Amino acid sequence: MSEDRRLDVLRAIVEDYVATREPVGSRALVERHALGVSPATIRNDMAALEDAGLIVQPHTSAGRVPTDKGYRMFVDRLATIKPLSAPERRAIETFLEDAADLDDVVDRSVRLLAQLTHQVAVVQYPSLRRTALRHVELVPIGDRHLLVVIITDHGRVEQRTIEAPDALDVATVARLRVRLNTAAAGRRLAELGTALSDLADDFAPADGPLVRGVVDVVEDTLAQESEERVVLAGTANLVRGGGADFARTISPVLEALEEQVVLLRLLGEMAEDEAAVSVRIGRETQHEGLVETSFVTTGYGGFDGGGGERAAVARIGSVGPLRMDYPGTIASVRAVARYLSRILAG
Repeated sequence: MSEDRRLDVLRAIVEDYVATREPVGSRALVERHALGVSPATIRNDMAALEDAGLIVQPHTSAGRVPTDKGYRMFVDRLATIKPLSAPERRAIETFLEDAADLDDVVDRSVRLLAQLTHQVAVVQYPSLRRTALRHVELVPIGDRHLLVVIITDHGRVEQRTIEAPDALDVATVARLRVRLNTAAAGRRLAELGTALSDLADDFAPADGPLVRGVVDVVEDTLAQESEERVVLAGTANLVRGGGADFARTISPVLEALEEQVVLLRLLGEMAEDEAAVSVRIGRETQHEGLVETSFVTTGYGGFDGGGGERAAVARIGSVGPLRMDYPGTIASVRAVARYLSRILAG
């Protein structure tokens, strides 16, 4: 029973410290929380929590603040996630559904998440290494020019124009479109070479250059566009919402966030977590510039035809000070990821 009570005391300390940005004392816990025990018992529980390395006293005669270990236990023991309000859910849906294309969806998602959490939002672009080809459209534009439109299963659209060696035959272009999509639709970049290698054999020798030209432009376009990248929004929130103590350490945080390789490494590691929403706290980020921050991320992707969720192809998340609203941040990250997945799957 005392263990449960001490966890309640830790939860109260975390919540109060997040809300007030001030070290929390036993008197404040008695006044603000119905813990059902005497102040002396709370002081004993705080001493036990300090001995366990879950809280620390930053200054003599000051209250206690959570340590990285304390935040970790708080996050791991979260029983419920604060739900978003109905207006918040409608705002997310409306804002994202108006997006025109993938770039617009990513841009809106990262700005929206930064507004919801008042922290830095991070969205990883769906890499074409992990996405599949949904459709290739071939549109003749003139006698010898062909527009090749490449659409991935997560809404990414690339367009290229090629020049045919001879005048285009409409029937041949239509047949090539059908054969190309039959062979390639649903396949990932690494699989396309094998799937398309013999496509020219299905056409007359005179059509071979056109077929090979289209196959080459599809493969080359996907290879060129397969780099990993992330988009950030809300870096100013770190200064506005982190407090004076956090503002003093902001420079190394901003420098770390500017390094795409650092963010991509973290996102890749967090993708391996079994939890649906992954949290890295302080030194768990394994980067000196980020020891005063926490990362909350989850995967996004799409939904299959039966309504089940497919494996995530990229991640979305929030970065903020250790003293963040973990339940609220987790709820916001998860909600935006779900809407993002639905839109890209549509």
